[in-house]
Amino acid sequence: MELSRRTIIHFVSVNGTTEVGSMPRITDARREVRRAQIVAAARRCFAREGFHQTSMPDIAQEAGVSVGAPYRYFASKEEIILELAGDAFHLLFEPVARLVQGEKVATVADLVAASIGPAARDTALDAAGQPVPVDELLRCAVQAWGELLVHEGLHRRAVEGFENVRQSMAEVLRHGQAAGTVPTGLDPERGARVVLALLHGFVLQRVAFGLDDIAGFTDAVQATLAGAGILNATEP
Repeated sequence: MELSRRTIIHFVSVNGTTEVGSMPRITDARREVRRAQIVAAARRCFAREGFHQTSMPDIAQEAGVSVGAPYRYFASKEEIILELAGDAFHLLFEPVARLVQGEKVATVADLVAASIGPAARDTALDAAGQPVPVDELLRCAVQAWGELLVHEGLHRRAVEGFENVRQSMAEVLRHGQAAGTVPTGLDPERGARVVLALLHGFVLQRVAFGLDDIAGFTDAVQATLAGAGILNATEP
C-alpha cells in the first residue's frame, strides 16, 4: 500500500481489525516555532547573500528542514521578503508610534531620538516579539527599498506605511508647536519628511558605508538641527 508524504500507517486493533489512520496534526505552537525558524533562516540568508542570490532550497538548508518545508508556510520567496520588510518597518517605526500615543509633549529632539534609536541597537524584537539581530533586519530593509521600484505589492505596502508614519510624526510636531516645544516656523509635514530622511540616511550609512559611531552621529544631528533653529528646548 502506497501512502502520501503526509500520512503514516497506524495499526490499531479495533474489534480484531486493523485500520489506517492519518498522522497526528502538528500543534499550532509547533507550527509557529517552525515558521519562525524558517523566517530567521531566510533573514540570515538574505542579509548574507541578498534576495536574488537566495533560493527557497537555500533557506530550507539554512533552517535545517526539508526542501519542501518552507512552502508549507509561504507560497513563495516573495512572501518571506514581505514579512521581513514588515519586521524591519516595525523595528524602525514602532517607537514613533509609542511617542504619538504617549502623554509627554515631544520635541524635535525626541522625535529624532525615537527614530534613530532602534536602528542603533544590536538586537531588537520583531513583530512576533522574537529577538533578532538589528544588522540583519537593516540589511533586509535596504534591499527591500530597491525592490520597491519593481515590486508593486511591496511598493503599495511601503507607501501606505510611510504615509502613516509621516502623518504620525507631523501630528507629534503639531502637538509640540501647540505646547511651545517645537518652533512655530517649522512646517510639520515637511519636518516629518526631514526626520524620515535622517532615519533612512542613517540606516543606509550603517549598513553600506560603515557608520559605527552611533552616539557621535546622533549628537551631530542634534547640533545641526539646533544650529538651524529647529530644536526648541522651551518648556510649555
